[in-house]
Amino acid sequence: MFTDKFNSVRVERVHATTAPTVNSVKATDISAISAASTHFSLVKVTTVQRSGGRAVLAEYHADSPPDQVTGKRVAVDVQRYAFYKAGNGEAVLTLSGAVGADNVDPWRVVTDSFRWS
Repeated sequence: MFTDKFNSVRVERVHATTAPTVNSVKATDISAISAASTHFSLVKVTTVQRSGGRAVLAEYHADSPPDQVTGKRVAVDVQRYAFYKAGNGEAVLTLSGAVGADNVDPWRVVTDSFRWS
């Protein structure tokens, strides 16, 4: 995880034997994220194409984790990409930033830089 103030980029490898679908992400991943988040609000779950392949994109709003010094939380926009490759499982790339911040271009650069190796 890379983080600066309330912006973060997180990459996780998840064991999986089948590719994620919009329905599987809604049923499993979103349920878990919602239960672990405060002020969670789902925007949408879709399939997208990026330079590194197809991914299931979940977009939602939630509160950030508390700041380690002040304890303050802010509302964040989140984009969570689940990429899949047979034999490698899932790579989950999660980007978050304060609601209303202009993250469209930087997040596109980050998600298009993902590649399986």
